[in-house]
Amino acid sequence: MNTNKQRKQKIKTSAGDKLISAITYIVYSLFAFVCVYPFYYIFINTISANNLSERGKVLFWPKEIHFTNYINVLKIPDLFRSLEVSVARTVIGTALTVIIAAFLGFMFTRESLWKRKFWYRFVVATMYFNAGIIPWFITMRNLGLTNNFWAYIFPVAISPFYIVLCKTFVESVPKELQDAAEIDGAGTLKIFFRIMIPVIKPILATIAIFAAVAQWNSFQDTLLLVTDNKLYTLQFTLYQYLNQASSLKALVNSTTSSTSMAASLASAQTATSIRMTVTIVVVTPIILVYPIFQRFFVKGIMIGAVKG
Repeated sequence: MNTNKQRKQKIKTSAGDKLISAITYIVYSLFAFVCVYPFYYIFINTISANNLSERGKVLFWPKEIHFTNYINVLKIPDLFRSLEVSVARTVIGTALTVIIAAFLGFMFTRESLWKRKFWYRFVVATMYFNAGIIPWFITMRNLGLTNNFWAYIFPVAISPFYIVLCKTFVESVPKELQDAAEIDGAGTLKIFFRIMIPVIKPILATIAIFAAVAQWNSFQDTLLLVTDNKLYTLQFTLYQYLNQASSLKALVNSTTSSTSMAASLASAQTATSIRMTVTIVVVTPIILVYPIFQRFFVKGIMIGAVKG
């Protein structure tokens, strides 16, 4: 009995603690709402009546639910081929970026590397200098990377920022692991693949998130380097669809002799519904992938940023 009374006394909290807890819950609930509501707002507008969403009448609940917007998006020519290109560039580009960042980050911590400090500073210096779009385009053309799938992969395969993250993370790993492996006769590659890769998984997952999001969302390289529609990415295809549909909508609305056609198009699709539907289609895959890596994200950034 005495033990139960002591437990109740320990569990009992003061009014001040309860007030602080309540305020904390309220603040974080509001913060979560601010983060989630924009995505929710866009989604409910894509499935609501387009004429209502165009006038800003849909705020918290969908009205006159329909899925015409998504059906129209699925009818875009070459949509699924563009999706294949985007998935391929995201998977291949992310994998190559991660493995190169991990290997170079590891090698820049090896004292046996010839001119280690010079090469590291040389790589980091490229973060601060950019020749511009025209020299970049000329370089890509001279390398044969126009109308070439590898134009999506090679130019971003080496990222100084990711290399710095990996190097800092590797430096936080006890050096005795590498020393022990070298005593047992392990070479550089064996140490890297057998010892370092399993240890630095958190930072690799973090870099994978960054690289995948960058690859998935990129469309400027398609705009500048690709004219073959077989190599168009999903983002670029949707970007073209958005521009064409918005222009068609404006043209029909400005034609006074086509009032019935304008009314029909307004009920079917509007500039707002097109923009929001395209946003959902582009963002959803990344949102679905992110939870898989989320548990590594904070750990990778924190350990990689703080040494000692």
